[in-house]
Amino acid sequence: MSKTDAVSALQLPWRVKLMLFAIGSGTDLCCRSNSTVNRCLAHLFDFKSPPLNKPNNGLKSFDVTVDASRNLWFRLYAPTSDSTSESLPLIVYFHGGGFIFMAPDSKLIDHLCQSLAREISAVVISVNYRLAPEHRCPCQYEDGFDVLKFIDAAAIEGFPANVDLKRCFVAGDTSGGNIAHHMILRSGEHEFRDLEIVGVIAIQPFFGGEERTQSEKELIRAPLATMDRTDWFWKAFLPEGSDRDHPAVNIFGPNSADLSNVRFPAIKVFVGGLDPLIDRQKRCYEEMKKLGKESYLVEYQNAFHGFYGFPELPEWALFIRDVVDFVQTQSSKMISRRNPNHNSMD
Repeated sequence: MSKTDAVSALQLPWRVKLMLFAIGSGTDLCCRSNSTVNRCLAHLFDFKSPPLNKPNNGLKSFDVTVDASRNLWFRLYAPTSDSTSESLPLIVYFHGGGFIFMAPDSKLIDHLCQSLAREISAVVISVNYRLAPEHRCPCQYEDGFDVLKFIDAAAIEGFPANVDLKRCFVAGDTSGGNIAHHMILRSGEHEFRDLEIVGVIAIQPFFGGEERTQSEKELIRAPLATMDRTDWFWKAFLPEGSDRDHPAVNIFGPNSADLSNVRFPAIKVFVGGLDPLIDRQKRCYEEMKKLGKESYLVEYQNAFHGFYGFPELPEWALFIRDVVDFVQTQSSKMISRRNPNHNSMD
């Protein structure tokens, strides 16, 4: 069966179909032909969730302001426990939305970060970066890296005492996966005081290029990530006059940075077989392997772009399990390097 036929044969719960239709239609309505966004309409589609000021199902969350002048803040999720002796890894999460939509308090993002914090037993920081087209590239990378430096340097009120900053993972879905990649490029030129990034969780990362890939040509009927939409996102995100071979977009293209000497931690790339962007995501994994980086790939054959936002799908539980496995494995490696006589996680 071809990928086009697989998309047509895809059996989805009615709620998922309705949500996909609403997200796609809402996106198209909000994105104007002149590369601006109808923010009033976008806010109507973006349902919000408040922080968990009281512990809920073993978790609490609260919001922290980094720079009010640019609305730079994050939501911190921390497992609640009677014991603070067990050290917890830190996951700094960058949400998707094509650099154009969503925020940490968006219902879909908040639910996902709650799930990650609970299932992994980790502290999760979900970053609110500035959105395009009002704030174009590289604003999103600047915001993300400023949050990393803030975590490393600041005494954050309410920050869990048992967070292990030397077991930090940067993670992100779609455009957030793109940001996570660029956080490593910037981190390679910076010496943190305590923070050490040991892994990248790249969930269907949003990369592109001028030349169409085979999957982009084949999967024209796949949900959400149509080429018309992704082309619009890139045009609204990039500096005026740039094309899709810009190094922010085409990370292994003609204008991209040389990664051979970059201190790149272990990376796990999560892809969906029915995602038009899968060829670019797989290339990220393959190129990292060629450069001698520790790189892993996991593919869910029947998963479309954004599948991780729907817990009713069978791939969702597999995805959570695979993220947990990656975090635990890399955490164990870090602990073993610190203490060769230690045979298990803290």
